Amino acid sequence: MLRLSLIILMLLVSPAFAQIKITWETLADVSFTDKWSEEEQGYYYYPHFGPRVKAMRNKEIFLRGYMLPLEPEEGFYVLSKNPYASCFFCGSGGPETIAQIRFKPGHPKFKMDQIVTVKGILKLNKDDVYTCNYLIDEAEVF
Repeated sequence: MLRLSLIILMLLVSPAFAQIKITWETLADVSFTDKWSEEEQGYYYYPHFGPRVKAMRNKEIFLRGYMLPLEPEEGFYVLSKNPYASCFFCGSGGPETIAQIRFKPGHPKFKMDQIVTVKGILKLNKDDVYTCNYLIDEAEVF
């Protein structure tokens, strides 16, 4: 009976440990080279993800940062290491300092630079020049 209780407890508790809290330092494990885009007729930063980042791919993670609701009516949200005035789009940091957030339905509204922690599935993007290198899918505010 005790053995069965322990097994049930482990099954109930183990999903909580499947989530990984990452930091912006973790996401800095990437380097970039210039790559030509025929479609855009220009170069873009092509990511080469390091082993720490690759180990997080398709895992449920937590990440804290500044929310940038860039086009909320279109569902375009970015979580940034830095506030909007000094984010990647404004010239500070690189593409590794932002993550595009794809929320589950029913998420709250956000103010610019609101500090939040999101939980979701980390996806890595190398080839879609219209999407950030880091995506957090099925995201929720935690």
